[in-house]
Amino acid sequence: MLLTSCAEQPKGNIGGNQNGTQSNSAEQSAKGQQSDGSRDIKVQPFEDRADQVVEITEKMFVAQSNDIYYNYNEYVGKTIKYEGIFSVYVNPENNRTYYSVIRYGPGCCGVDANCGLEVLWADGEEHTYPQENDWCAVEGVLIEYQEDARKYLRLNLTSLKVLETRGKERVTQ
Repeated sequence: MLLTSCAEQPKGNIGGNQNGTQSNSAEQSAKGQQSDGSRDIKVQPFEDRADQVVEITEKMFVAQSNDIYYNYNEYVGKTIKYEGIFSVYVNPENNRTYYSVIRYGPGCCGVDANCGLEVLWADGEEHTYPQENDWCAVEGVLIEYQEDARKYLRLNLTSLKVLETRGKERVTQ
């Protein structure tokens, strides 16, 4: 990640000190501080965050949902939680029922762009699902599965709660 500011930087001084040379001070590096006063920041690699929960927020719902689909390999196996509208779809071709928790995204015709994930209790137990259009908070582990020679993503539920207070149904970010 690159962080920048509006302050003018001396030319030819990327990673060096004021005169453009590199600093080698062992004492400064041990403390993580450079001769120009900047500090090295250690970032925890994404792979080491398996125990952390990824929360899809209301403010960035579309962007975070898209990131999960575009970069699914970084999310499969991780716990994801979010809120949205409970939706049911029965595929007329195979008569299978699919459950999802979505929000209405930007589109030209009202609800033609939904954001969210398919959800399913995958613990082998019999569960009752909410009514269609209930506002729900869900949490579960993202998995990839194959059906009819196509790959899909699904949230294997560990928690599904119907909430009284609804969030923002239509999201744009």
